[in-house]
Amino acid sequence: MHGLMQHCDALVIPTAEIVDSSNDFGGWYRAPGCQRESEGGGAPNKEPCQRSFFMTVGMRRQTSMRMLRAACAIAGFVVILGLVLIAEPASAQAPGLGSSAELVDPHTFRVCADPHDLPFSNEAGEGFENKLAELFASKLGEPTSYTYYPQVIGFVRNTLNALRCDVVMGDVVGDDLMQTTNPYYRTTYALVFKPGNGLDGVETLEDKRLKDKHIGIIAGTPPSIVFVQQGLMVLAKPYPLTADTRIEVPSQTMVNDIASGQIDAGVLWGPIAGYYAQHATPHLVTVPLLKEPAQMDFRIALGVRHSDQEWKRRLNRLIAENRPEIDRILQQYGVPLLDEQGKLVTP
Repeated sequence: MHGLMQHCDALVIPTAEIVDSSNDFGGWYRAPGCQRESEGGGAPNKEPCQRSFFMTVGMRRQTSMRMLRAACAIAGFVVILGLVLIAEPASAQAPGLGSSAELVDPHTFRVCADPHDLPFSNEAGEGFENKLAELFASKLGEPTSYTYYPQVIGFVRNTLNALRCDVVMGDVVGDDLMQTTNPYYRTTYALVFKPGNGLDGVETLEDKRLKDKHIGIIAGTPPSIVFVQQGLMVLAKPYPLTADTRIEVPSQTMVNDIASGQIDAGVLWGPIAGYYAQHATPHLVTVPLLKEPAQMDFRIALGVRHSDQEWKRRLNRLIAENRPEIDRILQQYGVPLLDEQGKLVTP
């Protein structure tokens, strides 16, 4: 609609027919940098995304240019009036209670989370997002409550936007489904391998020592670009981007395959790589990928409803005032942290 006001003769209004092929119990893999479709049924979101889903997208349609030009020429003022009447206010991007009462229960830190998603969260409260929620709640002097829901298409709609909870503890900055706070950590994809298998000292996927190796890769994630460029796909072992996590966790399966010697190495999202590498026996080597030609690092923030401006400001203050404790929790879980210059932060 914004284009109509500026350049009516050149207006194109794209739409997309979205067929949701997921269900409420399908699994997913946190994969920043992947491409996913908008949960609301809009055009593909090419910004970094924290959650990926398989969807079937119908043919894009365009509104008749002739009809639009006619509408502009005959009743321009009606169009402008229509914009005022039909345009949704900013707060309508996600349901809310308005600026005067943004939270249903302002005395409880209500978290939207996945019940089976370590190292991020689980129902037992063992994930680092669980620990961060406890930290923030304690600083506010509030109890913590959870609304658990599988991280599939519909997660935001059925939790945050349904007013059942007030914050998603991990969301890539720039996600259009939620308003994001200031980032509270920055991390990157990482290479994982067994020590002493000839890969010690490898720092990039461009290293020639990887050419004849069988390397695990989560399908559709940013490292795939470098795999193709370097000819690593020939011997690569792909793992599914989505899975029913009640049955299989692809990232954990990959780490088990590395530990057992079925593959020589694997590439995973940093928090997942660090967590599973330190839980393997013996521990695996984790190498943050900082020298790749494609973007591997992303900033992670908290997600809130688009209408909740004061709540966002409160969370930003919590992040700013508790950075040492936040970093300590993340490092306990093996998350490779990067500073503002993209350099690895040492504990």
